[in-house]
Amino acid sequence: MPEKGTHPDLENGDANKETGFDTEQLEKLDEYAALVRYISTYRDGRRKSIASAPDDELPEKKKKWWAPWTWFAKAEDAAEFILPDDWIETDIHKGLSSGEIEGRRRRTGWNELTTEKENMLVKFLTYFTGPILYVMEIAVLLAAGLREWIDFGVIIGILMLNATVGWYQEKQAADVVASLKGDIAMKARVVRDGQEMDIKARELVPGDIIIVEEGSVIPADANLICDYDNPEAFAAYQEMQRDHQEETTKEKTEHGEDDDEDKDAHKGTSLVAADQSAITGESLAVDKFMGDTVYYTTGCKRGKAFGVVTASARYSFVGRTASLVQGAKDQGHFKAIMNSIGTALLVVVVGWILIAWIGGFFHHLKIATPEGHSQNLLTYALILLVVGVPVGLPVVTTTTLAVGAAYLAKEKAIVQKLTAIESLAGVDVLCSDKTGTLTANQLSIREPYVAEGEDVNWMLAVAALASSHNIKSLDPIDKVTVLTLKRYPKAREILEEGWKTEKFTPFDPVSKRITSVCMCNGTRYTCAKGAPKAILNLTNCSKETSDHFKAKATEFARRGFRSLGVAVKKNDEDWILLGMLPMFDPPREDTASTIAEAQTLGLSVKMLTGDAIAIAKETCKMLALGTKVYNSERLLKGGLSGTTQHDLVERADGFAEVFPEHKYQVVEMFQQRGHLTAMTGDGVNDAPSLKKSDCGIAVEGASEAAQAAADIVFLAPGLSTIVSAIKIARQIFQRMKAYIQYRIALCLHLEIYLVTSMVIINETVRVDLIVFLALFADLATIAVAYDNAHYEARPVEWQLPKIWIISIILGILLALGTWVIRGSMYLPNGGIVENYGSVQEILFLEISLTENWLIFVTRGSKTWPSWQLVAAIFGVDVLSTLFCIFGWISGAGQLDDPRDRWVQRQDGWTSVVTVVVIWCYSIGVTIVIAIVYYILNRIPWLDNLGRASRSRSDTNMENIIGHLSKLAVEHERDDHGVDRYHLAPKATDADEDD
Repeated sequence: MPEKGTHPDLENGDANKETGFDTEQLEKLDEYAALVRYISTYRDGRRKSIASAPDDELPEKKKKWWAPWTWFAKAEDAAEFILPDDWIETDIHKGLSSGEIEGRRRRTGWNELTTEKENMLVKFLTYFTGPILYVMEIAVLLAAGLREWIDFGVIIGILMLNATVGWYQEKQAADVVASLKGDIAMKARVVRDGQEMDIKARELVPGDIIIVEEGSVIPADANLICDYDNPEAFAAYQEMQRDHQEETTKEKTEHGEDDDEDKDAHKGTSLVAADQSAITGESLAVDKFMGDTVYYTTGCKRGKAFGVVTASARYSFVGRTASLVQGAKDQGHFKAIMNSIGTALLVVVVGWILIAWIGGFFHHLKIATPEGHSQNLLTYALILLVVGVPVGLPVVTTTTLAVGAAYLAKEKAIVQKLTAIESLAGVDVLCSDKTGTLTANQLSIREPYVAEGEDVNWMLAVAALASSHNIKSLDPIDKVTVLTLKRYPKAREILEEGWKTEKFTPFDPVSKRITSVCMCNGTRYTCAKGAPKAILNLTNCSKETSDHFKAKATEFARRGFRSLGVAVKKNDEDWILLGMLPMFDPPREDTASTIAEAQTLGLSVKMLTGDAIAIAKETCKMLALGTKVYNSERLLKGGLSGTTQHDLVERADGFAEVFPEHKYQVVEMFQQRGHLTAMTGDGVNDAPSLKKSDCGIAVEGASEAAQAAADIVFLAPGLSTIVSAIKIARQIFQRMKAYIQYRIALCLHLEIYLVTSMVIINETVRVDLIVFLALFADLATIAVAYDNAHYEARPVEWQLPKIWIISIILGILLALGTWVIRGSMYLPNGGIVENYGSVQEILFLEISLTENWLIFVTRGSKTWPSWQLVAAIFGVDVLSTLFCIFGWISGAGQLDDPRDRWVQRQDGWTSVVTVVVIWCYSIGVTIVIAIVYYILNRIPWLDNLGRASRSRSDTNMENIIGHLSKLAVEHERDDHGVDRYHLAPKATDADEDD
């Protein structure tokens, strides 16, 4: 059965508000009276997302701005904390008192697996670290050494601007995501101050009495005390604990640390059954008895019991395991890309500095004099460090990701880590589960098939008996089974005849059925419900009945119905086959169109379902998904291996009868072929495949374990929300890619122009103006994170060779544009100059305008730019124009060689007519660059340069691995006691069963 979260009713909202009954009142009734009342009074409600949380479930309030000393407060570090014995001696009737809770929380912290809260000051200081920023900090020291105080102040201002804006934008985006994360917070039912109450699981402390029940997720490591319906057994638990403490030392001495017979010491019936597959790999639920430990994030499959919390999340079994890898921070592919670009630009700028110094030696320039003048070697180095190091690169790209995470949050997609956005943008295979994602998750039972001689009311009553009766957390199949009795009053009357459940065994993937042992009027009935084949195998019916039953199951499957067989056994008599319940889960209205849209985006959707292959094929037909659907058990374990197996997986449209381990293998095979794969999941068992995939997606209503393993958690249902998120991720990627191309071109533009100018005519743009150019470039592009971007019609990749080639060409064109305007000023009439002007200010304005407008080229023409980007660039353009007109910080004229023939104004002023000419010229340069950029992106070989193959195969290696997977190492010992190991064919499942 699919594992669900702790929300009362993930399918139809809050039980109390929408179904017309009060679950607290039902708890006062006995099991079957409550079940009949539930069936009779249930009302269908509109489906709601768990994102619609009540006000009291929202995250905590923001920290107080007027009390900064409270920002860094955190729980006492309890790395060496040892739990006092008296902390877990809490009375189950009273629980902890309110006064005890805060003291314990200060010792152990909140009950949640989170990274340590970052010190806000330390977080801010991280924006001054990294190779690129270290170089800028060296430039600050160099400016101070040269006593260029304007440059010193402006460079510090650039660093502060980038750090402040980056810190603020990332914090704001994180707050948006955090506010939604509160909607998926795990809940727990506890006893405090003598009252049962529901609280957030993060508020638990060691010693809390919790109530563990079927369908819930264990909110913390806890020791089981006693059955919920038998609180008198608390005394026996206390006695057992005392005996255990007295005998611990003796047992260790006699039996050693590993006592394998511990399980045999259990007496009586188990209190609960826990699904520990996520941490132990056991596919079957594990019975837990009095005193046993149930583990944080595992699921309760059966039973209801009291437990006492023994460890908060951080010190739980799962938490300690997670802490082993916490120190190894995964910077991801994105960080590696940024580092490679930054390192390459640093190497390039060092090369340009060497060329400039060589030219300076020929021009007889001194190292640091004359003071206050830009024509010396150290000032050349300062200028090139400022223009060649893109200080805004790490900040703008990081904040673009953070703001993008906020965009995704508005679409009900919570990003667990920023690097997941890059992975989502590059995904080309989406392995989607059927129920709730491709279909509406609105099961309904059609006309039942009843075996000859049996009564439909008795069959439906037996099906209800073989269902979970935990009304607060019914899974969809049990829910639709019991609610079907609403149409059958006589079946409800049967349930009112005094039934009592003695034993309930939930669904497991091995037996593929649910069984329940019930008593009524002194007669014991064993009721079973499950897969038709599994139910048929229980009975000894005639061949004719069996064939008819199989034919009916096949007919239902071909019609797209999922069938449940029903059988019953009275006392020790033979099993009686009662019939079959056909269930139908209709596809979502938008699924077929969404799949078609996904295919136009280069996304291949593969359906994974636990249903029979005939049902899977029928669903695929309804969705126009293709009918190449394979049985996953036969595909992965049926003898196929190597390249044949990989080819079949790659070409399949879907997989039927899928178990969690199959999902993991499917993902692995796609990745081996070079595909970036996204996997959806909702249950505890899906956690391994979610972790394995390039982008794990926890769908709406997923269990806490699945949410913890996923990269992105969705709060809205359906495939359309996932495809929308992929488009948004590609838009975010496009913003980053456009900015990186723009920034590399800017660095190369000024490096090429300034160094050639230094070497050829012994001239440079004043260092004071250079630092303002760097400041303006960062001011203009901070708004890139909010730009309107288009999304690619295929999975995106960085394609670094393409980025570098295009950026170099753009940088060269910009440098040529600047040289044309500088060369024109050697004409006798001053060329571009009208009336009067200044070389420094004219170059400053032309460089500023062409560089700012370049972002409009690299962002593409498929969408209009956002008003934030236009406003930021227009504001910077106005500032640059004012600099030029009024000659701000133009300084004294430089002695270039050859000399200009026109006389410059000593105050640096430039006429308005000249400014207009520069604007027109800059527009022309931008148009030429845009045309070249358009042509470059239409060249096929360049457009595909740097793209990895998404369907690569290494036939030899795949076949070798396939053959090796069929071998096992066998161990034997000969007559002389010598151990021997040799390879032998691996035993098949059938052999192992024998």
